[in-house]
Amino acid sequence: MAIRLEDKKAIVAEVNETATSALSLVIADARGVTVDAMTALRSQARENGVTLRVVRNTLAKRALEGTDYECVNSTLVGPSLFGFSMEDPGAAARLFKDFAKENSKFEVKALAVSGQLLGADQLDVLAKLPTRDQALSMLMSVMKAPVTKLAQTMNEVPGKLVRTLAAVKDQKEAA
Repeated sequence: MAIRLEDKKAIVAEVNETATSALSLVIADARGVTVDAMTALRSQARENGVTLRVVRNTLAKRALEGTDYECVNSTLVGPSLFGFSMEDPGAAARLFKDFAKENSKFEVKALAVSGQLLGADQLDVLAKLPTRDQALSMLMSVMKAPVTKLAQTMNEVPGKLVRTLAAVKDQKEAA
């Protein structure tokens, strides 16, 4: 069924708006995946802050013009499922990676981060990025380590003095 011009413009505007605010983009081919599996994928995507869209390639190319994801135009061949990560750069990659393990017909075509096109083989790199909370906890542990070590060192000096005095006392009592 043909899409009216107004509807096409609305789709292009909506995808462009999503692309300008997205942190990363993962493109996959979902031919052969069952409807139930796709419904489950969409549900998981909503939970993880990932926007999924199926858009015609010609409309997608127009929508991605002037965004960081214009670099993916060369990979837009055949049906494409777009996964835009809105909150966490690795969210869509993790979602698609896990979904591809369960569905052999689901194939990741390409991904893009900050205007850089990555091949499907780089999916693990993006998927292994820590979430915001994980990154903050790692940063806090790095910041906390020197202070903890200083406190332990400062506490060790009086403790060593007390142990030395106790050893001298035991030695004098034994003599």
